[in-house]
Amino acid sequence: MMKRRTLLALTACAAAIGLSASAFAAEPLKIGFVYVGPVGDAGWTYAHDQGRLAMEKELGAKVKTTFVESVPEGADAERVIRKLVAEGNKLIFTTSFGYMNPTEKVAKSAPGVVFLHATGFKSGKNMGTYETRLYEGAYLNGVIAGKMSKTKTLGFIASFPVPEVIRNINAFTLGAQSVNPAIKTKVIWVNSWYDPAKERQAAETLVAQGADMMAQNTDSPATLQVAQEKGVYAFGWDSDMSKFAPKAHLTAATNNWGPYYTEAAKAVLAGTWKTSEVHGGMKEGMVKMSGLNAAVPADAAKIFEEKKAALTAGTLSPFTGPIKDQSGTVRYAAGVVVPLKDLLTMNFYVQGVEGSIPK
Repeated sequence: MMKRRTLLALTACAAAIGLSASAFAAEPLKIGFVYVGPVGDAGWTYAHDQGRLAMEKELGAKVKTTFVESVPEGADAERVIRKLVAEGNKLIFTTSFGYMNPTEKVAKSAPGVVFLHATGFKSGKNMGTYETRLYEGAYLNGVIAGKMSKTKTLGFIASFPVPEVIRNINAFTLGAQSVNPAIKTKVIWVNSWYDPAKERQAAETLVAQGADMMAQNTDSPATLQVAQEKGVYAFGWDSDMSKFAPKAHLTAATNNWGPYYTEAAKAVLAGTWKTSEVHGGMKEGMVKMSGLNAAVPADAAKIFEEKKAALTAGTLSPFTGPIKDQSGTVRYAAGVVVPLKDLLTMNFYVQGVEGSIPK
């Protein structure tokens, strides 16, 4: 009888251990996101949140996500990131350039957590970087703008003077000049990723200065709304913004973050994650263009589709020489594709962009 009781006890113990192990194995991977703007229904942060939701849909109970929106770039970002660590998140995405240094600082103090930072250049043992080649979309926007502009003057509402934004201004201009060499681009810096009032004021100023095609590297649809009110055209950015200004919205360069977020989470779950730098574009499906407005002429649409196909195939790079800077100096000779390291540190305007880059 004693042996039987002992056997039953051991069996019960093993069962309990098995249940405990099973329960542990079923624990979801906690994933935190830090957003620079409100989620809203358009723009950069909205696109990231759509990626988060796509990952949740794909991985189901394997993951549990949370996010903090409208986090300023600076000390507040470090506080928020540390709080996400304290809450048990083992994978944290920080989704704006200004989060780079706070992310690096927290990553060094939390070696058991994987950190992935968008658009930055610093990495470490448990910190990687990722971004899209959204400048490919800016280039295609420029192609349409160059074909359709009557004033030969384009407007660009810019956020902060970081390489990412400068690349997009230059790509937009180069795309336009590829079909109309006489194109000029005027830039207004609003020093914010999301400020509808400033964006609206900048857009109104650019229209007053003769811009009849406008692009942006900001988050709100204010630029498009001004374009529709003034009878000019504009392009969505980061997400499809056509619902805000259906007559003015010609197309949009959009970020498709879902597949990347899903694969990153799978790697952490499997224990196979390694530090890397991801730069995905149209070829990888991380950059997509929204549908063309019927107002786009057939000849412009044809060139647009041809160049989009070449970008998707990897046979076209928007930054292929000859490329001159504002002074007329040749920075890259004919046929030279600008190296990635130069793109990541770009700090000059191409010829045709007016004004100067803020210091």
